[in-house]
Amino acid sequence: MPGYLILHGEVTDPDGYEEYKAKAQGVIAAHGGRYLHRGGASTRLEGEWLPRFVVVEFPSYEAALAFYHSPEYQEVAEIRKRCSTSAVAIVEGLPAP
Repeated sequence: MPGYLILHGEVTDPDGYEEYKAKAQGVIAAHGGRYLHRGGASTRLEGEWLPRFVVVEFPSYEAALAFYHSPEYQEVAEIRKRCSTSAVAIVEGLPAP
């Protein structure tokens, strides 16, 4: 079953966030991840939400956790933390139909 990293946030330093995006792409790919959604259009329907959503699919829940906890990503994550306000979760996907 796939695993998904879901980020919900707001960019506070757009120039710094561009650096994060550029560096994160390589680390995500190295861990078998691929973007499903990255900051495109979204419409709030209920509740309070921050404006940016990112969804990254990994081969498994364990692979998503390994990516997030890897030293390579944690180094890049420091850039994200300086340039945005965000919440991040790893969730387990459903089995293929």
